[in-house]
Parts: sequence; structure tokens; C-alpha cells
Amino acid sequence: MQTTIRNSVTFTGVGLHSGERARMTISPASANYGIWFRRTDIDRGDSMVPARWDAVSDSRLCTLVSNGPDASVSTIEHVMAALAGCGIHNALVEIDGPEVPILDGSSAPFVAGILAKGLRELDAPVRAFRILETVEVSEGEAVARLEPSDIFEIDFRIEFTDAAIGRQEKRLVMANGTFVHELADSRTFCRQADVAAMRANGLALGGTYDNAVVVEGDKVLSPSGLRHADEAVRHKMLDALGDLALAGLPILGRYTGIRAGHALTNKLLRALFARPSAYEIVECGEAMRDRLPGAGLGRTGMAAVA
Repeated sequence: MQTTIRNSVTFTGVGLHSGERARMTISPASANYGIWFRRTDIDRGDSMVPARWDAVSDSRLCTLVSNGPDASVSTIEHVMAALAGCGIHNALVEIDGPEVPILDGSSAPFVAGILAKGLRELDAPVRAFRILETVEVSEGEAVARLEPSDIFEIDFRIEFTDAAIGRQEKRLVMANGTFVHELADSRTFCRQADVAAMRANGLALGGTYDNAVVVEGDKVLSPSGLRHADEAVRHKMLDALGDLALAGLPILGRYTGIRAGHALTNKLLRALFARPSAYEIVECGEAMRDRLPGAGLGRTGMAAVA
């Protein structure tokens, strides 16, 4: 059955790019509601913003959704990954600023908050997009692909000149608690050389060594070091799950990302939905639900993010 969070949970912090403080609350929602953001600081116009692929209006270094001229919310990928990875299908996310708090740069604080409150089943079956035909988009050396599979898998490959990252690849079946145990605590990362350029363009104003892994050559400059030797590719997989969650329903298929980012994953979803023959909507029975992220995940998952 579909789920929502059992009770509301609140997070406070600064936005990675805006540097602005924000208070964000995830609250229960009814069946078939989906995920919506509401800007509580907006008094005029439409404050509701859908967490949906066709509402993405900027995806350079993060994913930003908007409802047009009235309201937008940026850097939503980490909380979207947490919701999807915990198997939350319906929720209202209220926020009093333009950007989701970055917290520690991963999804772990969001996952911990969600699991501490628990999930509630709703009286409606889970539906999913089953991929029927391969869909692929590319830009230069970057590729993003969805292809048929009976389970949801993420296969990601990255390559950076900085030896601290280098070439990394990982493939995971995302059923049950895989996201929580394998990916949720992996933090966003960047090269020291990029920090000045981002800040000159009004980005990364809230970034610190505590909420991002910063590398230079073969050195990890963040004092806490790495949580995983391949933390960078794990975080790219985390981002991909968050961006794919904007499909609006879980996906049954294999996602492959080769040097892909937010923009290319959104371009992939647009290509998918432009080709109706490439997917079908299926109602998930118990066996199929077990192939989706978060199925059966309870408070036992807390150990992975404590």
C-alpha cells in the first residue's frame, strides 16, 4: 500500500547555495497526493510547488522546481532521495525559504528524522512506472539511460582528474533498505578549484567543510575525511534517486548514469514521458512492492544513519 510519514518532522539549517536559513517540515498527506512543496513565507500568489519532473526550471548544480512566477524551491534532491529511499509516496513539505537546508550534505539527517517518526500505510495501492523500452540521452561524454528491468537498479560511473576522486563506479539494486544502508550518508562534493568560481556566481554561499567533501588533487580538505572510499559515486547515485523521484511514481527499471548530473537526469525523464510506448503504469502487488526502495523499512533502519 502507499505510505506517508506518521507524524510531522522539522529540519532547520542553511541552504548550500543561497546561504539563507530555512525551516522545513515534512507532514503527512493523503493517498495519491504525491510530494508537494509549500513556501510558507509567500503571502501572495501560488505558494504550492509540485515535486515533479516538468516543474524543474533549473538544474545546473542542484535541482530547482517552480510553479512559474510565484514560488520555487531549490536543492530538493537530497530530501527527495530520502523520501523515495524510505518508501514515502505522499507528503507535504513546507519551507519558509527558497532552498532546502543542506544539513550535513547528505540525506542521512532527513532519513533519520523520517524513520524516527515512522511510516503510515494508506488505503491505496502503490503504482509504478515499468520501463518497457530503452531511453537514453547524452551530452558530450555524459550519458543517462533507463532500460527495462524487473527491479529498480542504479548503475553509476564517474571520472575526475583529482586523484582523491578519480574513476569510481558502483551498481546497486535499490530494493528495501539499500538506499538507507548504502547511500544515504554520502555527502555532496566539489573541487577546491570550483569553490571560488561558484561563489563568484552567487552559489555555494552556505557551503563549508562540514556540509561538503572538498578535494584538491589527491587530498581531501574536509577535516572529517571520507565516509566511504567511493563516497563521490555513492552521492551521485543518491542525487540520481532524488531526481528520478520527480517522475511522480517509483520506477521499475535500470538507470545508468555515466558522468551524468541533475540536468541530464531531468532530460532523461522528459525523453521518457515524451515516448508513451517506453513505459506503462502498473499496480504493485506485494511481490512487486518488495522490489521498490524502502519497502518494509522500519525503525531498524535507524542504525544505518545514527
